[in-house]
Amino acid sequence: MSGFEKLDPLVQHHIVNTLGWRGLRPLQERSIEPILAGEHCLLLAPTAGGKTEAAIFPVLSKLCSENWTGLSVIYVCPLRALLNNLHIRLQVYCAMVGRTCGIWHGDVRASERKKVHADHPDILLTTPESLEVMLISAHPDGREMLKSVRIVVIDEIHAFAADDRGWHMLAVLERVGRLAGRELQRLGLSATVGNPDELLQWLAGHCEGNRRVVSPPAETSTIRTDVQLDYVGSIENAALVISRIFRGEKRLVFCDSRARVELLGNELRELGVSCFLSHSSLSAEERRSAEAAFAEAQDCVIVATSTLELGIDVGDLDRVIQIDAPFSVASFLQRLGRTGRREGAVRNCLFLATSETALLRAGALLQLWEGGFVEPVQPPKHPLHLFAQQLMALSLQEKGIGVQDWKDWVSRLPPFFGVTDAEFNEVMDHLLAQEILFSDGVRLSFGDEGISRYGRRHFIELVSVFTSPPLFRVLHGRKELGTVHQIAFVRHRENEPAVLSLGGRSWVVESIEWPKRIAYVIPSKEKGKRQWISSQFGMPFALCQGVQALLKGSEEPERWSSRAKEKMASLRQDYEVLNREGDTVLVAQEDNKISWFTFAGSVLNAGIADLLIQLGISDVRATDFAVTLKGTTDVQRLLNEIERLIPADIRAAFQVSEEYLNNLKFSECLPLNTAEGIVRKRSIALAHLKEILARRRNVVLTNKGEPE
Repeated sequence: MSGFEKLDPLVQHHIVNTLGWRGLRPLQERSIEPILAGEHCLLLAPTAGGKTEAAIFPVLSKLCSENWTGLSVIYVCPLRALLNNLHIRLQVYCAMVGRTCGIWHGDVRASERKKVHADHPDILLTTPESLEVMLISAHPDGREMLKSVRIVVIDEIHAFAADDRGWHMLAVLERVGRLAGRELQRLGLSATVGNPDELLQWLAGHCEGNRRVVSPPAETSTIRTDVQLDYVGSIENAALVISRIFRGEKRLVFCDSRARVELLGNELRELGVSCFLSHSSLSAEERRSAEAAFAEAQDCVIVATSTLELGIDVGDLDRVIQIDAPFSVASFLQRLGRTGRREGAVRNCLFLATSETALLRAGALLQLWEGGFVEPVQPPKHPLHLFAQQLMALSLQEKGIGVQDWKDWVSRLPPFFGVTDAEFNEVMDHLLAQEILFSDGVRLSFGDEGISRYGRRHFIELVSVFTSPPLFRVLHGRKELGTVHQIAFVRHRENEPAVLSLGGRSWVVESIEWPKRIAYVIPSKEKGKRQWISSQFGMPFALCQGVQALLKGSEEPERWSSRAKEKMASLRQDYEVLNREGDTVLVAQEDNKISWFTFAGSVLNAGIADLLIQLGISDVRATDFAVTLKGTTDVQRLLNEIERLIPADIRAAFQVSEEYLNNLKFSECLPLNTAEGIVRKRSIALAHLKEILARRRNVVLTNKGEPE
């Protein structure tokens, strides 16, 4: 019996007669049996591989055949825009079998939420943060609704698992399961990852029952691709190339920052290209209108950050263009998967490198991809700060929690497996000492400092595990355009108004309400500036190692343009000292400088630099590719110090800056040494350090400066 034949007859009927499908895709066929059997599953397929239907069809079948009532299924997504997009499709699927689908997130109107409370949907689309709001709300309606939940579907689970938001989600789902009095069946949907079995174990945690990774057969996932790499040298040249090629087609252009999106959008519009923008600092209304307009247009371009990397539907695309390169193969695969959806179409991506470093990154990334490498998804280590967050949330949910009862709750929360009692107690003592929590000897509740820090706007700061920069809403009349960082209002000359760039247009700031964080603007003909704070901390280890291999090579694939090949040849000439035996090279230059080319990444190299400074070597700097010492030519001393380096000492010596600590939400709820220890464990990978230190080192004397 096929998987399709195991579906409820009503679901079968509508797949064939309402949707007009002739059959199911391999992933959809394979997922039916384990989901119907109640197994915890990880469904793997590229973008547009049919993952949503692979989960929803058997879930709807269970709803029908087992006659579930009330809210039975939670469908979690990382982005509100993705939820809105999916809501339309899932409403159709649910209506086919007489079921309903609701949506709940921060942008949903209060009137719509009341409807959800009044008439519980069978499936609810939401975010982990909105789920926690329901759990801690003073109104019991949300908690009552969650008591009937049986299944949770997590879309784009790889996006959750790679940071603290994933740990937070698992903790919230565990609390929902406890409220429901049953173990929730967990279904994760993911793009291609390097460690699917580990990701499934992370998802299922201590859950009982069978677990299964479900993916399409290898032969069905092999799709023709056309990937090209060109070197253009600047963002202006990139705009010129985009304006001249693929005319008449729909092009999605990815940039690595919001500022670059705005800059490229301005350049394209000046060249007469029909252009739309999408990034996280635009208002939801602005993003939706741009995405909708792009979906309906033909000869046009939409420029986006990773906001369009996930499965948001913007219609059939003809081309994907990448400015520079993403920082992972997994991200590239997501973007590549946006094309080639029509029958007979080819998946494609054109890389336009605007700098030498970008060319190296793009070339290394493509070599990794061609070799079949995909990064493993690694949940961040030791999330003790989330223990503090969950304690505070539980004290609200339970209207105070017993001084011993919290251990029963926390022991089953996945983020805290392996945390010792001593570590828990250290954090608890700090929370009480700082009056973030208060104990009367019987129950724990919020203290004065906790209410002051997190109590505003119904504890909204408590449910977000990310630190938000100081952003200002930008209004043109009553229309919200988006948000900008406060440094965007810095003026270069006195009595000169600040001019912003938002949505690909320039706006002059008329007035600012600082207490409310609102800026009022009007259109401007001047070019505006783009000011956002990047969270990117350099290239990852695997990509840097790929750059090293690329520089030591001698050939380029056919997919490289002649300009890219010429520039690569020039870069190899600059880095010719690397073409030696041994895996790392120390270059001693006549200008009193020694560079140790590790290609380990800037964070790991910074750890090495910190320890060298503590060992008495001054003026050391770290980049993605090298650790450089200025003011010395004493190579032997450096070699001696390197021999003394111990990976654990390097991690301990790593200087945790305020910037790093600020990126750890709730770090103020931890003793300083504990917070710094978490940052060190997450920043410095001991395995990579050991690998670098174990490699042979060659010394090269040269009169050339360090390549830039």
